[in-house]
Amino acid sequence: QVQLVESGGGLVQAGGSLRLSCAASGRNFRAYTMGWFRQAPGKERDFVAVHTRSGGSTYYADSVKGRFAISRDNAKNTVYLQMNSLKPEDTAVYYCAAGGPWSGTYYTPDYWGQGTQVTVSS
Repeated sequence: QVQLVESGGGLVQAGGSLRLSCAASGRNFRAYTMGWFRQAPGKERDFVAVHTRSGGSTYYADSVKGRFAISRDNAKNTVYLQMNSLKPEDTAVYYCAAGGPWSGTYYTPDYWGQGTQVTVSS
């Protein structure tokens, strides 16, 4: 089992950047697919990005392609989400996720972090 703790959220002006971090605890970190989701008030939780097992591939939602980048540091048991050129519509609670299958089109995690708030002002 994996426990996930997100950090790095905050308030940023449109066009700015943030980097979210997700620290994982538990064994076999390298074996887990990991990703990020986000949820705005009153909306569904949406897929943002996924990094398949260590050394695997990355995939992004169309809304963030070219602006966001997911990466992982296995030595630190940490996954990151670099967010550039932020827009007000990126405002949401961002959740780190781990485990579960990547179907090739969708990611269904087994574990979730507590979330970190990202607010982008216009």
